[in-house]
Amino acid sequence: MNELLLMCVIAGRRAAIPAVRVQSVIEISEITPIPGAPPFIRGLTALRSQALTVIDCSVALGFDSRNDISDQRAAVVDVDGHLYALLVDEALDVSEARSDAFDVPGGFGPGWQTAARGLVETDGGPTLIVNVEALVSGPVAHAA
Repeated sequence: MNELLLMCVIAGRRAAIPAVRVQSVIEISEITPIPGAPPFIRGLTALRSQALTVIDCSVALGFDSRNDISDQRAAVVDVDGHLYALLVDEALDVSEARSDAFDVPGGFGPGWQTAARGLVETDGGPTLIVNVEALVSGPVAHAA
């Protein structure tokens, strides 16, 4: 499988977002909160005069939020015509998958069981492939 992946760290785990889904990687320094939004939606930020909904990937997976967002990186993705900034702990590099995806073994937690398309081998070792739609849907959809 030669799928290109944006290698990143989410909730302390090595993860990857399919590169074909990523429009850009940005640094976020300012987020405007949205009153009444669920906790996994951190708020809005701007990119070239366009509003992006900021998704806290850790919270969407059921883990604690990283409160300090200074210079935090995010992968910008399009889901059904809407732009989202997926907050990641680290954005590393683009790499290739070295295997086909296989099932995610237990032990990663229920959030990863739902939000990962599978596990692949990469040059950096086993890596969880992110299901972008699952992260954007958040933990409420995971429970359904």
